[in-house]
Amino acid sequence: MVVVVVEEIVVMMVITGLVEVVMVMVVVVTMASGPTMRMPICLVENQEEQLSVNQKALQILENISQPVVVVAIAGLYRTGKSYLMNRLAGKNHGFQLGSSVRCKTRGIWMWCVSHPLKPNHTLVLLDTEGLGDMEKGDSRNDSWIFALTVLLSSILIYNSMGTINHLALEQLHFITELTELIRIKSSSSSDGILEDSAKFVSFFPDFIWAVRDFMLEMKINDTPISDDEYLEDALKLIPGTNRQIQNSNMPRECIRLFFPKRKCFVFDRPTSDRKMLFHIDNVPEEELDSNFRMQSKNFCSYIFTYGKPKTLGEGIIVTGNRLGTLVVTYVNAIRRGMVPCLENAVITLAQSENSAAVQKAADHYGKQMVQRVSLPTDTLQELLDVHAACEREAVAIFMEHSFKDDKWEFQQKLMEAIEKKKEEFLLQNEEASVKYCQAILDKLSKALMENISAGIYSVPGGHELYKEAKNKIEWNYNLVLGKGVKANDILQHFQQSQVAIEESILQGDRALTSGHKALAAEQLKKEAAEKEQQMLRQKQQEQLQKMEVQERSFKEHMAQLREKVKRERENLLKEQERILEHKLKVQQELLNEGFKKNSEKMCTEILKLRKENKANKKDEYSFGSRIFNKVGSFLSVDVPSPAEQDKKEADIKKQELLRQIQTELQQKLQVQERHFKEHLAQLKKEMEKERENFLKEQERILEHKLKVQQELLNEGFKNKSEKMCTEILKLRKEFTANKKDERTFTSWLFDVISSVLGIEMPSPAEQAKKELTGKEWELRQIQKELQQMKEVEERRFQENLAQLKEEMQREREKHLREQERMLEQKLKVSLHRAWVVPDGQFPRSSEGEEKSLTKTIIPGDT
Repeated sequence: MVVVVVEEIVVMMVITGLVEVVMVMVVVVTMASGPTMRMPICLVENQEEQLSVNQKALQILENISQPVVVVAIAGLYRTGKSYLMNRLAGKNHGFQLGSSVRCKTRGIWMWCVSHPLKPNHTLVLLDTEGLGDMEKGDSRNDSWIFALTVLLSSILIYNSMGTINHLALEQLHFITELTELIRIKSSSSSDGILEDSAKFVSFFPDFIWAVRDFMLEMKINDTPISDDEYLEDALKLIPGTNRQIQNSNMPRECIRLFFPKRKCFVFDRPTSDRKMLFHIDNVPEEELDSNFRMQSKNFCSYIFTYGKPKTLGEGIIVTGNRLGTLVVTYVNAIRRGMVPCLENAVITLAQSENSAAVQKAADHYGKQMVQRVSLPTDTLQELLDVHAACEREAVAIFMEHSFKDDKWEFQQKLMEAIEKKKEEFLLQNEEASVKYCQAILDKLSKALMENISAGIYSVPGGHELYKEAKNKIEWNYNLVLGKGVKANDILQHFQQSQVAIEESILQGDRALTSGHKALAAEQLKKEAAEKEQQMLRQKQQEQLQKMEVQERSFKEHMAQLREKVKRERENLLKEQERILEHKLKVQQELLNEGFKKNSEKMCTEILKLRKENKANKKDEYSFGSRIFNKVGSFLSVDVPSPAEQDKKEADIKKQELLRQIQTELQQKLQVQERHFKEHLAQLKKEMEKERENFLKEQERILEHKLKVQQELLNEGFKNKSEKMCTEILKLRKEFTANKKDERTFTSWLFDVISSVLGIEMPSPAEQAKKELTGKEWELRQIQKELQQMKEVEERRFQENLAQLKEEMQREREKHLREQERMLEQKLKVSLHRAWVVPDGQFPRSSEGEEKSLTKTIIPGDT
């Protein structure tokens, strides 16, 4: 688009009194990274309290394919929101400012600029209509504006004046209405609402509270505090159970529950000059308050550094065009009187994005095939190798740009599109080869055809001359390079077209006897049969190559899909862990602040999240096998081949899947067994150490008792010494028993542990035996099932293969017998007619004729 000088436009519009038009005027500079706007434009219009999407703004978003960091600001009207957003854009002018008591910004305005710190990212600034405007008749309109701001942003800035006090929190009542204005899933039940609110964390933006014109000293009980500590102190719940306190605590609870990442920035007044405040956008930077400049710099630096791209959960990154789709989906839902549902929005976005991903991948495949292939190719394998490389790139592009293809319908569409394009290239390759080969043969055979028409070969010995000319044509044809995949087919077609001509020339050649003619005719048929067999083998080889390519394609789709599913699953688990950690943190904070009942209410929610997390973590193998069984079910269909080849290909893929499952299962069992052995060895080592310590302790006690007994005996206390004998004998007996039987000691120790913990704890031997027995039984069952499946598939495959071999052998033998019978019959007739003399004797034949006859009579190998 044409770049226009903004200053000249402003001067012209001011002169004509159309200042309002200046703010709507958007100048776009086309860049490699996407459009960067010189001036803001209205994204969501709010006319007569009805929301609508500006199509010009959508066109700008559609041209942005980069991830977007969406920073939105909300707050009461006339609190300086637009000025703060202009500073984020690095401009004094942009979002419209006003110094009167009336609201200037209507709807939601958008300004897309290049991100100052993140390459290949676009910073999208959203300035929203001020909340609480006196001219509005319906407060619900403010609620929808606020809900849209939350849904679209990755960083939400709430702007307020003065301090964070009771009044400021009451003015933020829109947060308490989010559970009524937003749904995660399309469920209208109370349980669904609770489940939605529990998962808001995964979709909601980071929260920043900007406190403007802050005049207080940042201390609590004479202790200096930071901006963030000031916010957290203001968000502490107020003790009490009456209705007023509960209403006051609701915004605090919602902020703490919905926004795990919170930040606060306090700003001094930009200037103390009241007149300059009315025209703050014209005040030079150096004339602003130094504290405000430093605070503003820290504010912008934090957003540029820590602001993340907008995501939709599970790692789905939002680009500019995706953001436009979300805006349309949310606004249309509001206009229809419905509650915006994130699940429906993601599904709508996925349908659009996945269709575009299929088209993009298919276009890339077609473009690369055209660039890399020069038709006709010398061999089919050459074309199939290029196809495999281009398909790999196309699948990677699809995987990169698609998401939420849970039923794999779009990947199937991609496979069908690539398969269709591949067949088109194969057909074009054959057509190019046919055209080129036919032109060569027409040129080489021109003289031969002219001689035939002129009757050159209709003379004695003409057949030999014809054969020499034809063989020369075939020889020269084979010397030509780059004929392509149809070279042999065209040559065979030429040879077949010459069969009748050669037969006519042969029969008319008077230099040959009838016997020689018959032998030559049979030789021609034999050569034709051999060439037909050769062509059949070539076609079978080509079919095998195509099947190998399809198998490689299947493996490539499987590998890339598996990698993508693994990444998505990891993102899901991380997201669930983050939500769970946040819930536990909020619960602990409530408990520490003395709100035990509120903390206990969260237990059900936390237990449910833990259960979901545990279920997703439980069995990775089962998760993968379900996916790939389903993928295999649709990847193995719609392959254009005969019924027998379809069945054989399906059998091969099933065998491969079975082998893969068995390998993964064996690996998993080996890891479990290794872990079990390590734990068992570690436990045994600890038990031996404890046993040694116990024996040392008993030995020490026994030595002490013996020493005391000896001292009493030495001092003359014989009676007391004798009394200790029983005790010493008992200790010695226990010591000997413990030394003798290690298993008894281990069982005794586990009994002691069980009695202390109040639970039943089996001994290591019993536990090991029980676990090993269970694992061995489970392994045997799985191996038995796998073996049965493998045997059934192998039996089917062997039966089909044996049947096919028998049919081919029978056909071959029948064909050979028929050829031998016909050959022998014709030879007998010709020999009888040509060689029998009047006196009934056979003439002597030359050695060469005898050899030729012997070679002809004995059936050759076809």
